[in-house]
Amino acid sequence: MTDQPGISTSALRGAVDLSSLGQGPKNDSGAPAPGGIRVDADEASFQELMLGTQDVAALVVVWSASHPETEAAVTNAVAAAERLQGRLRVIAADADAHPRIAQAFQVQQLPFTLGVIAAQPVPLSPGVIPVDQLLPALEQLLQVAKENGVTGRVAVDGTEAEPEPLSPEHQAAYDAIENGDFHAASEAYRAALKKNPKDADATAGLAQVSLMERTQGADLAAARTAAAENPDDIDAQLAVADLDVLGGHVEDAFVRLVDLVRRTTEDDREKVRRRLVELFEVVGAQDERVVKARRALMSALF
Repeated sequence: MTDQPGISTSALRGAVDLSSLGQGPKNDSGAPAPGGIRVDADEASFQELMLGTQDVAALVVVWSASHPETEAAVTNAVAAAERLQGRLRVIAADADAHPRIAQAFQVQQLPFTLGVIAAQPVPLSPGVIPVDQLLPALEQLLQVAKENGVTGRVAVDGTEAEPEPLSPEHQAAYDAIENGDFHAASEAYRAALKKNPKDADATAGLAQVSLMERTQGADLAAARTAAAENPDDIDAQLAVADLDVLGGHVEDAFVRLVDLVRRTTEDDREKVRRRLVELFEVVGAQDERVVKARRALMSALF
């Protein structure tokens, strides 16, 4: 790794295949620690650790206990990560004890080091990487993590990790929400997205405060009556869908809008599709109801 290749957002691959992991009984000895740079993974805890990379970027080092010299890759990774103020966690996996972890990453040579951001692997290099060569690659990895909204930290040396300070735009949005000024909060989140279009927190925040702004003062009974009496009134149907999501009737809202996509064309269809996608952001991309509704939307569109 003398010539470390640059890392960019395009280096992110598909999510790690965790389908065969995390199915066995929990092994407390391998459970994720509440803080600290190094975590020793087993097959039961690995899925939880990968989900944790949605908040804190990780460096996964697959080594072999039958070849003790390979653990030097873990030692170097920890030494490098300790210089990064808790912005990176090191997940060590013994391929001998937990071969399915190595299989999940399709590791061919040990030791092997790779970054993981939001459960998506970024390969670095096989072999034991010297700390001075690893650090520049980790700085690039963390830049990619920041661009993808992964900016959390872990505790270092047993101390509590300091929370990441809010950007001025996010602080303005939170202050506006506390004051009930949803329009101002929306504008603050739009400013954050103008600065960084990949700011996932700003995208979700904008969707949430936009929903709150649209439904402020709305009469649910009147909205339902209007939608029932005017099934082809786009705005009436969107209003009820908003209120359903706000009231927790998420599936009802999604079914209503997917059906409306099927019945509309051109500009009306695009208007409904965009509102539905916005509501997906409100509920959360990983929610099973969103996953199901996305499939239904694709079927309705094509």
